[in-house]
Amino acid sequence: MGRAIRSVVAQQVPDCELVVVDDGSTDNSWDVIAQTGVRAHRIANGGQRAACLYGLGLTRAPFVLFLDADDELLPGSLDRILQALDPGVAKVQFCLTCVDAAGRVVTERYPALEAFRSQDRIVNEILLSGVYQTPPTSGNVFRRDVCEILDQCDYDKAVDGVILLIAPFMGDVVSIADSLGLYRVHGRNDSGLGQAPKALTFERDLRRFEMRLAHLRRLVQQLRPEAKLIQADQTFYFRLMDFSAAIVRGSRYGLRSFLQLLRAIVIEPRPWKWKIANALFFMAMFLAPLRQAQALLAFRFSVGRRSARQFLRAANASQ
Repeated sequence: MGRAIRSVVAQQVPDCELVVVDDGSTDNSWDVIAQTGVRAHRIANGGQRAACLYGLGLTRAPFVLFLDADDELLPGSLDRILQALDPGVAKVQFCLTCVDAAGRVVTERYPALEAFRSQDRIVNEILLSGVYQTPPTSGNVFRRDVCEILDQCDYDKAVDGVILLIAPFMGDVVSIADSLGLYRVHGRNDSGLGQAPKALTFERDLRRFEMRLAHLRRLVQQLRPEAKLIQADQTFYFRLMDFSAAIVRGSRYGLRSFLQLLRAIVIEPRPWKWKIANALFFMAMFLAPLRQAQALLAFRFSVGRRSARQFLRAANASQ
């Protein structure tokens, strides 16, 4: 928490406002916050969304960045972000550098974003696949009216849900290809270091995705009544989570469900090289003994550079 606060204070940008919300911490976080001397508020634990809504209500800022307590902004980040903002922008996104609990770099740019400013490009991607490439919470800046949609999301405790998806329908997305912050990977978040998430994590993400897409559908009908959004169970993301949950549970995936996964890969708005590579990878997992399939899944969800040697080690995992 202290590092996150200091990383913002050190930006020395007078046009920016810092509000810290302690979401009912049970460790020494409040003491750490108090030592920084910044404007801070302590509330009962209600989850990330509740804390962010509370903080949103304390400021009239036209754009908001929800910085997680474990993450940090790199020097000069806010100046770079401010240059990208104007009333037509609904969201700015930027890469984060993944670090482990000791601060060692795991990967330099996560995710590896392209630099662009667009609306229709992202809208079309969402309509066809239900998702698009976007960083974790701390790598996004939202226009205020986008943030206010969080008040409707009582089904979700997280922030990086439907507002990520609706933002492109409300304005341009500006994508910055450089890393402007640190994203800490540890045992308390879903990014594992070479480990596949648990089955419960996949199952939870499936339920969240279905609820988020149902909410998004209602919002899109208001903004673009003519737009047709893909059904959740037809998307690659849904099929990937469903397939992964089965592998982690130790159960075999049915042939019919696997064919639906392959179909989702084919209709995903990606280059054919990506489609062929993923189809072959998941076919290998589908046909492999369970222990090998689980090792391949861990490889698939690992953070950082994935080498051919790591792939071969996963493929040759003991049965």
